[in-house]
Amino acid sequence: MTQSAHPRPIRPRRSVLYMPGSNARAQEKAKTLGADAIILDLEDAVAPGAKEEARGLVCGNAASGEYGNREIIIRVNGFDTPWGRDDVIAASKAAPNAILLPKVESAAQVQELEALMDANGAPKTTTIWCMMETPLGILKAEEIASASPRVSCFVMGTSDLVKDLKAQHTTLRLPVITSLGLCMLAGRAYGLTILDGVYLDLKDETGFKASAVQGLELGFDGKTLIHPSQLAPTNEVFAPSIDDVDFAHRVIAASQEAEAEGKGVVLVDGKLIENLHVEIAKETVAMAAAITALAE
Repeated sequence: MTQSAHPRPIRPRRSVLYMPGSNARAQEKAKTLGADAIILDLEDAVAPGAKEEARGLVCGNAASGEYGNREIIIRVNGFDTPWGRDDVIAASKAAPNAILLPKVESAAQVQELEALMDANGAPKTTTIWCMMETPLGILKAEEIASASPRVSCFVMGTSDLVKDLKAQHTTLRLPVITSLGLCMLAGRAYGLTILDGVYLDLKDETGFKASAVQGLELGFDGKTLIHPSQLAPTNEVFAPSIDDVDFAHRVIAASQEAEAEGKGVVLVDGKLIENLHVEIAKETVAMAAAITALAE
Protein backbone atom coordinates (compact mmCIF):
# COMPACT_ATOMS: atom_id res chain seq x y z
CA MET A 1 0.00 0.00 0.00
CA THR A 2 1.41 3.39 -0.96
CA GLN A 3 1.38 6.43 1.27
CA SER A 4 -1.15 7.99 -1.11
CA ALA A 5 -3.74 5.72 0.49
CA HIS A 6 -3.33 7.89 3.62
CA PRO A 7 -3.34 11.46 2.28
CA ARG A 8 -2.04 14.26 4.48
CA PRO A 9 -4.18 17.33 5.23
CA ILE A 10 -4.26 19.89 2.43
CA ARG A 11 -1.79 22.68 3.11
CA PRO A 12 -0.90 25.52 0.72
CA ARG A 13 2.68 25.39 -0.50
CA ARG A 14 2.31 27.69 -3.49
CA SER A 15 5.29 29.88 -2.67
CA VAL A 16 8.30 28.51 -0.78
CA LEU A 17 10.98 31.16 -0.30
CA TYR A 18 14.65 30.45 0.42
CA MET A 19 16.20 32.70 3.06
CA PRO A 20 19.98 32.84 3.67
CA GLY A 21 20.77 31.24 7.01
CA SER A 22 23.39 33.86 7.91
CA ASN A 23 21.22 36.90 7.10
CA ALA A 24 19.40 37.94 10.26
CA ARG A 25 17.72 40.91 8.57
CA ALA A 26 16.27 38.75 5.79
CA GLN A 27 14.93 36.23 8.29
CA GLU A 28 13.28 39.03 10.25
CA LYS A 29 11.69 40.39 7.07
CA ALA A 30 10.38 36.92 6.25
CA LYS A 31 7.97 37.22 9.19
CA THR A 32 5.97 39.77 7.19
CA LEU A 33 6.13 38.27 3.70
CA GLY A 34 3.28 36.53 1.88
CA ALA A 35 5.10 33.22 1.47
CA ASP A 36 3.29 30.00 2.31
CA ALA A 37 6.58 28.55 3.57
CA ILE A 38 10.10 29.72 4.34
CA ILE A 39 13.25 27.64 3.86
CA LEU A 40 15.95 28.84 6.25
CA ASP A 41 19.02 27.74 4.32
CA LEU A 42 22.20 26.52 6.00
CA GLU A 43 23.61 24.98 2.83
CA ASP A 44 24.27 26.89 -0.41
CA ALA A 45 23.46 30.33 1.00
CA VAL A 46 26.04 30.22 3.82
CA ALA A 47 29.83 30.51 3.49
CA PRO A 48 31.88 27.80 5.26
CA GLY A 49 33.16 30.19 7.89
CA ALA A 50 29.65 31.29 8.83
CA LYS A 51 28.01 27.87 9.10
CA GLU A 52 27.99 27.51 12.90
CA GLU A 53 26.82 31.05 13.58
CA ALA A 54 24.08 30.65 10.97
CA ARG A 55 22.96 27.40 12.59
CA GLY A 56 22.30 29.18 15.88
CA LEU A 57 20.44 32.01 14.16
CA VAL A 58 18.28 29.71 12.03
CA CYS A 59 17.36 27.32 14.81
CA GLY A 60 16.54 30.18 17.15
CA ASN A 61 14.19 31.68 14.57
CA ALA A 62 12.63 28.31 13.75
CA ALA A 63 11.83 27.74 17.42
CA SER A 64 10.55 31.27 18.00
CA GLY A 65 6.98 30.81 16.79
CA GLU A 66 7.15 34.31 15.27
CA TYR A 67 6.40 33.36 11.65
CA GLY A 68 2.63 33.09 12.00
CA ASN A 69 0.96 30.39 9.94
CA ARG A 70 3.90 30.02 7.56
CA GLU A 71 5.66 26.68 7.46
CA ILE A 72 9.31 26.86 8.50
CA ILE A 73 11.78 24.45 6.92
CA ILE A 74 15.48 24.21 7.73
CA ARG A 75 17.74 23.13 4.89
CA VAL A 76 20.73 21.43 6.49
CA ASN A 77 24.09 20.63 5.01
CA GLY A 78 24.66 17.12 3.68
CA PHE A 79 26.10 14.35 5.83
CA ASP A 80 29.21 14.37 3.64
CA THR A 81 30.14 17.80 5.06
CA PRO A 82 31.59 18.75 8.47
CA TRP A 83 28.32 20.49 9.42
CA GLY A 84 25.52 18.13 8.40
CA ARG A 85 25.08 16.03 11.53
CA ASP A 86 25.33 19.01 13.89
CA ASP A 87 22.80 20.87 11.72
CA VAL A 88 20.33 18.01 12.08
CA ILE A 89 20.85 17.70 15.83
CA ALA A 90 20.20 21.41 16.34
CA ALA A 91 17.31 21.49 13.87
CA SER A 92 15.65 18.52 15.56
CA LYS A 93 15.60 20.40 18.85
CA ALA A 94 14.23 23.54 17.14
CA ALA A 95 11.25 21.51 15.85
CA PRO A 96 10.59 23.21 12.49
CA ASN A 97 7.82 21.96 10.22
CA ALA A 98 10.41 20.10 8.16
CA ILE A 99 14.10 19.43 7.66
CA LEU A 100 15.24 19.63 4.04
CA LEU A 101 18.11 17.33 3.07
CA PRO A 102 20.15 18.31 -0.01
CA LYS A 103 21.23 15.98 -2.82
CA VAL A 104 19.26 12.95 -1.69
CA GLU A 105 20.29 9.86 -3.65
CA SER A 106 19.08 6.87 -1.62
CA ALA A 107 16.63 5.61 0.97
CA ALA A 108 19.62 5.05 3.27
CA GLN A 109 20.32 8.80 3.41
CA VAL A 110 16.72 9.50 4.38
CA GLN A 111 16.78 6.80 7.04
CA GLU A 112 20.05 8.13 8.46
CA LEU A 113 18.42 11.53 8.75
CA GLU A 114 15.31 10.02 10.34
CA ALA A 115 17.36 8.10 12.93
CA LEU A 116 19.30 11.24 13.89
CA MET A 117 16.07 13.22 14.17
CA ASP A 118 14.49 10.56 16.37
CA ALA A 119 17.57 10.38 18.59
CA ASN A 120 17.51 14.14 19.15
CA GLY A 121 13.86 14.66 19.96
CA ALA A 122 12.45 15.85 16.65
CA PRO A 123 8.66 15.72 17.04
CA LYS A 124 6.67 13.52 14.66
CA THR A 125 5.24 16.71 13.19
CA THR A 126 8.68 17.58 11.79
CA THR A 127 8.71 15.92 8.41
CA ILE A 128 11.50 15.26 5.91
CA TRP A 129 11.77 17.17 2.64
CA CYS A 130 14.16 15.86 -0.02
CA MET A 131 16.12 17.88 -2.57
CA MET A 132 15.95 16.03 -5.89
CA GLU A 133 18.86 17.51 -7.81
CA THR A 134 21.23 14.83 -9.10
CA PRO A 135 20.89 12.22 -11.85
CA LEU A 136 21.23 9.36 -9.33
CA GLY A 137 18.65 10.95 -7.06
CA ILE A 138 16.18 11.19 -9.93
CA LEU A 139 16.71 7.52 -10.81
CA LYS A 140 16.08 6.58 -7.16
CA ALA A 141 12.98 8.78 -6.79
CA GLU A 142 10.59 5.96 -5.88
CA GLU A 143 13.02 4.49 -3.36
CA ILE A 144 13.41 7.91 -1.73
CA ALA A 145 9.69 8.71 -1.71
CA SER A 146 8.94 5.47 0.15
CA ALA A 147 11.96 5.55 2.49
CA SER A 148 10.13 6.80 5.58
CA PRO A 149 6.68 7.93 6.75
CA ARG A 150 8.34 11.24 7.63
CA VAL A 151 9.02 12.02 3.96
CA SER A 152 6.40 14.54 2.88
CA CYS A 153 7.86 16.62 0.06
CA PHE A 154 10.17 16.57 -2.96
CA VAL A 155 11.92 19.85 -3.83
CA MET A 156 13.34 19.99 -7.35
CA GLY A 157 16.86 21.39 -7.51
CA THR A 158 16.81 22.23 -11.18
CA SER A 159 19.96 24.37 -11.21
CA ASP A 160 22.20 21.58 -9.93
CA LEU A 161 20.37 19.07 -12.09
CA VAL A 162 20.97 21.04 -15.29
CA LYS A 163 24.65 21.33 -14.37
CA ASP A 164 25.04 17.60 -13.68
CA LEU A 165 23.20 16.67 -16.87
CA LYS A 166 25.50 18.99 -18.85
CA ALA A 167 22.28 20.43 -20.26
CA GLN A 168 21.09 24.00 -20.74
CA HIS A 169 18.40 26.19 -19.21
CA THR A 170 15.74 26.63 -21.89
CA THR A 171 12.33 28.30 -21.96
CA LEU A 172 10.37 25.05 -22.16
CA ARG A 173 12.82 23.16 -19.91
CA LEU A 174 12.85 20.19 -22.24
CA PRO A 175 16.31 19.04 -20.97
CA VAL A 176 14.84 18.31 -17.51
CA ILE A 177 11.27 17.28 -18.38
CA THR A 178 12.09 13.58 -17.98
CA SER A 179 13.60 14.22 -14.54
CA LEU A 180 10.64 16.34 -13.45
CA GLY A 181 8.25 13.67 -14.66
CA LEU A 182 9.98 10.82 -12.83
CA CYS A 183 9.88 12.76 -9.56
CA MET A 184 6.26 13.72 -10.17
CA LEU A 185 5.30 10.06 -10.65
CA ALA A 186 7.11 8.94 -7.50
CA GLY A 187 5.82 11.86 -5.46
CA ARG A 188 2.21 11.33 -6.44
CA ALA A 189 2.45 7.55 -5.97
CA TYR A 190 3.43 8.09 -2.34
CA GLY A 191 1.26 11.08 -1.50
CA LEU A 192 3.99 13.72 -1.38
CA THR A 193 3.95 17.43 -2.07
CA ILE A 194 6.27 18.29 -4.96
CA LEU A 195 7.75 21.74 -5.53
CA ASP A 196 9.22 23.17 -8.71
CA GLY A 197 12.75 24.57 -8.85
CA VAL A 198 13.84 28.20 -8.72
CA TYR A 199 13.93 30.73 -11.55
CA LEU A 200 17.21 32.60 -11.45
CA ASP A 201 16.64 35.67 -13.66
CA LEU A 202 14.99 38.21 -11.37
CA LYS A 203 14.67 40.76 -14.19
CA ASP A 204 12.69 38.41 -16.43
CA GLU A 205 9.19 38.75 -14.97
CA THR A 206 7.50 37.39 -18.09
CA GLY A 207 9.74 34.34 -18.20
CA PHE A 208 9.22 33.72 -14.50
CA LYS A 209 5.43 33.84 -14.82
CA ALA A 210 5.57 31.44 -17.78
CA SER A 211 7.77 29.08 -15.76
CA ALA A 212 5.28 29.12 -12.88
CA VAL A 213 2.38 28.42 -15.24
CA GLN A 214 4.32 25.54 -16.78
CA GLY A 215 4.98 24.18 -13.30
CA LEU A 216 1.27 24.26 -12.51
CA GLU A 217 0.49 22.49 -15.78
CA LEU A 218 3.07 19.80 -15.00
CA GLY A 219 1.38 19.13 -11.67
CA PHE A 220 3.58 20.89 -9.13
CA ASP A 221 1.98 22.09 -5.89
CA GLY A 222 4.06 25.25 -5.83
CA LYS A 223 7.44 26.77 -6.62
CA THR A 224 10.61 27.48 -4.70
CA LEU A 225 11.70 31.11 -4.90
CA ILE A 226 14.84 33.18 -4.39
CA HIS A 227 13.38 36.68 -3.98
CA PRO A 228 10.27 38.24 -2.40
CA SER A 229 9.38 39.90 -5.73
CA GLN A 230 8.45 36.43 -7.00
CA LEU A 231 5.86 35.80 -4.27
CA ALA A 232 2.78 37.57 -5.65
CA PRO A 233 2.81 36.04 -9.15
CA THR A 234 3.52 32.59 -7.73
CA ASN A 235 0.67 32.77 -5.24
CA GLU A 236 -1.64 33.89 -8.02
CA VAL A 237 -0.65 31.09 -10.41
CA PHE A 238 -0.89 28.25 -7.89
CA ALA A 239 -4.12 29.36 -6.18
CA PRO A 240 -7.55 28.32 -7.48
CA SER A 241 -9.21 31.28 -9.21
CA ILE A 242 -12.61 32.61 -8.15
CA ASP A 243 -14.11 30.95 -11.22
CA ASP A 244 -12.39 27.66 -10.34
CA VAL A 245 -13.86 27.70 -6.84
CA ASP A 246 -17.32 28.68 -8.06
CA PHE A 247 -17.34 25.85 -10.59
CA ALA A 248 -16.09 23.41 -7.94
CA HIS A 249 -18.95 24.34 -5.61
CA ARG A 250 -21.45 23.82 -8.41
CA VAL A 251 -19.94 20.44 -9.30
CA ILE A 252 -20.22 19.29 -5.69
CA ALA A 253 -23.80 20.55 -5.37
CA ALA A 254 -24.88 18.96 -8.66
CA SER A 255 -23.30 15.66 -7.67
CA GLN A 256 -25.06 15.63 -4.32
CA GLU A 257 -28.38 16.51 -5.94
CA ALA A 258 -28.01 13.77 -8.55
CA GLU A 259 -27.11 11.22 -5.91
CA ALA A 260 -30.15 12.16 -3.83
CA GLU A 261 -32.40 11.79 -6.86
CA GLY A 262 -30.81 8.53 -7.96
CA LYS A 263 -29.53 9.96 -11.23
CA GLY A 264 -26.45 8.41 -12.83
CA VAL A 265 -25.52 11.31 -15.12
CA VAL A 266 -24.49 14.78 -13.92
CA LEU A 267 -24.04 17.78 -16.21
CA VAL A 268 -22.60 21.15 -15.16
CA ASP A 269 -22.31 23.87 -17.80
CA GLY A 270 -22.90 21.16 -20.37
CA LYS A 271 -19.93 19.12 -19.15
CA LEU A 272 -20.28 15.50 -18.06
CA ILE A 273 -19.23 15.18 -14.42
CA GLU A 274 -17.74 11.93 -13.15
CA ASN A 275 -16.49 10.94 -9.70
CA LEU A 276 -12.97 12.08 -10.52
CA HIS A 277 -14.28 15.58 -11.26
CA VAL A 278 -16.07 15.64 -7.90
CA GLU A 279 -12.84 14.65 -6.14
CA ILE A 280 -10.97 17.44 -7.93
CA ALA A 281 -13.73 19.89 -7.00
CA LYS A 282 -13.51 18.96 -3.32
CA GLU A 283 -9.73 19.41 -3.39
CA THR A 284 -10.14 22.82 -5.04
CA VAL A 285 -12.59 24.00 -2.39
CA ALA A 286 -10.40 22.65 0.41
CA MET A 287 -7.30 24.37 -0.99
CA ALA A 288 -9.13 27.69 -1.35
CA ALA A 289 -10.25 27.43 2.28
CA ALA A 290 -6.73 26.55 3.42
CA ILE A 291 -5.28 29.56 1.59
CA THR A 292 -7.83 31.83 3.25
CA ALA A 293 -7.01 30.38 6.66
CA LEU A 294 -3.27 30.84 6.07
CA ALA A 295 -3.76 34.54 5.43
CA GLU A 296 -5.70 35.11 8.65
